[in-house]
Amino acid sequence: MIAGEVSGDMHGASLITELKKTDSDINIFGIGGDKMQAAGLQLEYHINKLAFLGFAEVIKHIPFVKKVQRELIQLVKQKNISLAVLIDYPGFNLSIAKKLKALGIKIVYFISPQIWAWGAGRINKIKQLVDKMLVILPFEKKIFEDAEVPVEFVGHPLLDRINEQQLLSRKELDKKFNLEPGKEILLILSGSRNNEVQKIFPAAVQAAEKLAEEFNLQIITACADNINEQLFYSLANVKNFKVVKNNIYDFMNHAKFGIIKSGTSTLEAGLLQLPMLIVYKTTYLTYLIGKNLVKLKNIGLANIVAGETVVPELIQDEVTVDKIYSEAKKILDDKNYYASVKEKLGRIKSLLGEKGASKRAAKSIYSLMMNEV
Repeated sequence: MIAGEVSGDMHGASLITELKKTDSDINIFGIGGDKMQAAGLQLEYHINKLAFLGFAEVIKHIPFVKKVQRELIQLVKQKNISLAVLIDYPGFNLSIAKKLKALGIKIVYFISPQIWAWGAGRINKIKQLVDKMLVILPFEKKIFEDAEVPVEFVGHPLLDRINEQQLLSRKELDKKFNLEPGKEILLILSGSRNNEVQKIFPAAVQAAEKLAEEFNLQIITACADNINEQLFYSLANVKNFKVVKNNIYDFMNHAKFGIIKSGTSTLEAGLLQLPMLIVYKTTYLTYLIGKNLVKLKNIGLANIVAGETVVPELIQDEVTVDKIYSEAKKILDDKNYYASVKEKLGRIKSLLGEKGASKRAAKSIYSLMMNEV
């Protein structure tokens, strides 16, 4: 099983848990993070070692990527592994899929590459290499069916993850994190990689300070497990913010507003009906290449699933203090606009299928492994 990012680690952990419930004797090896390891993955490489982003960064790390792939292929041979589950992370996973297929390994792809956004040519590669696609967004099913790729829509695992949370009351959250009870929360999520935080957080926190003063808010910034929280303090010109590593859903649930990097977090925030501003910034080379490849009107998953621009998006050069401040202010200043955003975000849950995505995915994987389908 291979995941390369924090969100993949989260979904992979749920999948491992369900597979272990089905058959406690299953041995699972591969790449993941702390959550997958805790669920039972025998870790060969931690996702921290693969946390580079963008075309330029990947090119720089090609020798290391090749080394990791060689070692994984050797492991497959040594352990007589019969099936591989690839989770998102398409640059790495579609590359190693070719090597796995050559060994006769069955391949399941859980959480599809975003071929509907860019890289449509990858569908031909997927057709050649993947035995089954397990997709989590409803519109993805037809794309693969039309290309004659075996596919199953299992629903989105975030529905289970959020549903399973025992969310704290605001009073409990205040006590646990020593918050100011009389102040609403402005939440910043600037990414799960160091280079994302470095690109996005400085402008976000300066804009947040202006918003906090104007709307009587306190600033909370979420820090991924794999990032040292001191990074945030070193990047900020302001100091009136608090860094937290846990209880992110509790903060999303109680926050007044979010400044959130494009990715899974926008969908999580959407499911918890948090009005937000979506931001994204990467290296200029990666941006230029991506700009020519991406075919979508929106980049934020919350907007993509909703089928409209429910919340504003700022990309690359737009990620400035003034732009973040002014776009957020438009929502916070207008009660009707704010209420409309919350109402539209509330529709997302119904678009993502039923609960039990990881359970359905595990059942499908196990059936394929046992030659039942």
